[in-house]
Amino acid sequence: MIDVAAFVDALTFRAGYNTAIVAIGAILLGWAGGTVGTYLLLRQRSLVSDALSHATLPGVGIAFLVMAGLGGTGRFLPGLLLGAAVSAMIGLASVEWLTRRTRLHADAAIGAVLSAFFGFGIVLLTVIQSLGVGRQAGIGSFLLGSTSGMLRNEAVMLAGLALFVASLVFAFRRSLTLVCFDETFARTSGISVRRTDLLLMFLVMAVTVTGLRIVGLILVIALLIIPPVAARFWTEKTTTMITVSGAIGALSGFIGTALSASVPNLPAGPVIVLVAAVLFALSLLFAPARGVFYGLYRARAFSRKVHRRQGLLAVLRGEAIYDADTLRVLKADNYIRADGTPTPAGIDAADRAAREEALWTLYLRDNPDAGYRAARMRFDPIAERLSASEIRELEKQIATPMAAPAGSGGGC
Repeated sequence: MIDVAAFVDALTFRAGYNTAIVAIGAILLGWAGGTVGTYLLLRQRSLVSDALSHATLPGVGIAFLVMAGLGGTGRFLPGLLLGAAVSAMIGLASVEWLTRRTRLHADAAIGAVLSAFFGFGIVLLTVIQSLGVGRQAGIGSFLLGSTSGMLRNEAVMLAGLALFVASLVFAFRRSLTLVCFDETFARTSGISVRRTDLLLMFLVMAVTVTGLRIVGLILVIALLIIPPVAARFWTEKTTTMITVSGAIGALSGFIGTALSASVPNLPAGPVIVLVAAVLFALSLLFAPARGVFYGLYRARAFSRKVHRRQGLLAVLRGEAIYDADTLRVLKADNYIRADGTPTPAGIDAADRAAREEALWTLYLRDNPDAGYRAARMRFDPIAERLSASEIRELEKQIATPMAAPAGSGGGC
């Protein structure tokens, strides 16, 4: 059960100094992961983060063995993170070499590197446990993360790394955005696409290495993918997507660490990822831009517009209406009475609908390229879709008969 008092204390940074530092580190990690992951998603390189995260494990094992062999405990965090970074860079270079020099597709190269490096890392961890050198206890926590035994200086260092990554994203946001959307324009603007891609990979590696201690190499990929995917449901603009993605990542880290601090033996890393997954589910269902429920609402609203327009045109022509949905819409709008006879408001609305239909017909004739978009727009008031000058031009044609199609000469 959740200790509500402890949860509130964690949310208000009153659960202890170390807990507050870990929470700040998780917030900054989520923020950095969300912002970097947005560019990774836009660049369609999300799987690269999976390869990078799994490629860090051999580096952690080798760094531990080297430091233990030099007489240390092997648990010096900066040394372990440096080993993870070097191993990740080797993994990234391997993926790039396989993609460039062989006929393997990127996904196959990523899968090969991911499985090979991860398998090698697991072997190293097994060997470390059996050698009995250094302080090997807990070295496996890099798989799923562990904040319970994190020291204050380690938490401060991880928070600083996350802040550094976020600062780099802010500094190079323009070049990253241009390369994601238009490589040709980026080159003509003097931006090196290769260097920008390398910068993006460096940022991914930095987020991955930073997140090893908090969420682990297996779950850190979630902070690079889930927040931007969730943010995509909320907006169509890149800058807004980056902001929302960073906020979702930061909120996941904040709430996840607070829950971990308020429930005994609940690991922070998996909880952070679960919170991110819940935020993704909420975005999927309720986001106003692309959410499932809003999509159903828009479909229902469009269906009502179609029934309203067709029903009003039938009223104007004096035709009987048999469709139950059309009758229900017209009755709800007070355009027809219970016996089906039109009301004065219905007659006025039918006149307006006929005018709108005529104007939209002219517009579609003059703008055949408008296609599907205009076909859906025609059920909206034309003043909401076209400018006043466009409407005046169409109204000038109302009294003029529509030109006959070419080649449709009279006579039998």
